[in-house]
Amino acid sequence: MQQPLSKQKSLEQYRDEFKQKKLLAMPIAGTIVWLILGIMAINLPSQAMVLPVYIGTGSIFYLALFISKFTNEQLIAKKHDKNPFDTLFLSTVAMSLLCFAIVIPFVQENYLALPMAIGILTGLMWLPLSWIIEHKVGIYHAVTRTLALVCIWYFAPEQSFVLVPFAIVLIYLVSLMSLYKRWQTTQNQRVGKTAELV
Repeated sequence: MQQPLSKQKSLEQYRDEFKQKKLLAMPIAGTIVWLILGIMAINLPSQAMVLPVYIGTGSIFYLALFISKFTNEQLIAKKHDKNPFDTLFLSTVAMSLLCFAIVIPFVQENYLALPMAIGILTGLMWLPLSWIIEHKVGIYHAVTRTLALVCIWYFAPEQSFVLVPFAIVLIYLVSLMSLYKRWQTTQNQRVGKTAELV
């Protein structure tokens, strides 16, 4: 049921609600998947890694849904809890998945470019996230990830299936620490505001 106009929240109120979220499930899932891909690439020839990279990166969101049960997050909000910023965030996830359409023909020309191409395109969703939560973690993640992966491609393209996943994992770990600190800060501010009202 739609809220009466007088009770509808402003976009800033919705944004403040979204900023209270931990936002850890997706990066934890990404860290796990890229770590597994990196370990696999140490033991398998590069050509054998093409399908695992597609499957692994395509399954990050679904793994995040499972992990969210342990991080107490709700990646897909129920109808009565709908927040426009949840929809925007899920749109950025869908955008990343649609980028596979660019990757597939590009990789048919040079399969060694797969980790770099998917790694950069799926990392772009961090930029709008940074804007939503008004925190620099997304800018750091997207820019550092892009620069690192391009450097790996130019200096060691034949090792891209090994080096790219481990570079992404390191960037994820820094981002996770930053997101967790951000969430703790928002919780402390929330407690402080509640104490002021009492």
